[in-house]
Amino acid sequence: MDKYQLKQIMNASPDAKLKDLVMKLLYDEIVNLRLSPGTKLNVNQLAASLGISRTPVAEAIAGLAEIGFVVTRPGQVGSFVMDLSLTDMISLYQVRSAIESEAAFLCARNADDSVVRELSLLADAFQDSVIRKDIRGMKDTDMPFHRMLVDSCGNPYVVRSYEQILPKLVMYQSSILEFVGQKGSESNPWMPSVKYNHTAVVSAIRMRLPTLARQAMADHVDCSLNFTSLCGHGADPFVSLKEKRP
Repeated sequence: MDKYQLKQIMNASPDAKLKDLVMKLLYDEIVNLRLSPGTKLNVNQLAASLGISRTPVAEAIAGLAEIGFVVTRPGQVGSFVMDLSLTDMISLYQVRSAIESEAAFLCARNADDSVVRELSLLADAFQDSVIRKDIRGMKDTDMPFHRMLVDSCGNPYVVRSYEQILPKLVMYQSSILEFVGQKGSESNPWMPSVKYNHTAVVSAIRMRLPTLARQAMADHVDCSLNFTSLCGHGADPFVSLKEKRP
C-alpha cells in the first residue's frame, strides 16, 4: 500500500472518514493475499507508507479485528492478518457447497441464455489457464464464474448469504490457485477434476438439468477440498504456503 492508492480511493470517496478508507485498503490487501496470512501489521510502517498519522491506521486495524480479519496472538505483541488453515477451510466450504449448489440448481431453472453463454466463456478460460498454469488467468476467471452463477440464481437470500462468506472465500480460492500453479501439481489425482469442474457445472445448466447442476457444483467444492488436502502431503498445506512467502 502507498500514498497513491490512498489518494485514489480518497478521490473516489471524498466524504468518507480516513480510518474507513484505510480499512478498505487493508481489507482489499488481505482478501487478495497481497498481505499474507499471518503477517504482522506494523502501525508505524503502514502510516509512513500512506503518509498519514498512526491514529486512522490503528482504528482501521481495530475495525478489521472486529470482523475477524485481524487477530492477536497469546504471548505476542501486535496485530496479525488472520491465518488460513485446512480445518477452517473445511468448515467454510461446507457452507459454500450448500449455497453454490443451490445457486447452480436455480440457475439451471432460471438463468437467461446470455448468462449461460458468459458462464461457458469463463469456464473455458479458466480451464485454459489451469492447463497453462497461468495463476493470474485463473484468478481472473474463477471467482467471477462463481459470483455470476450465484448472482444469476434469482434468489436474493442465496445472494446475501453468499456475500457473508465471500471475502474469506476469496482468500482461500486465491491460495488454492497458487497450489494449482505450483510445480508438481499435475501429480495430484484431483487435478483433472480441477480443470473440468466448471465445464461440468455449465453443461448441466445449459441442458436445464437442475438436479445434475446441483450435484456438479457439490462435486466441484468437494474436489477443491480434496485437491487442497493432498497438497499438504499429510500436513496443513496452508502452513507450507505461508512459509514460502517472503
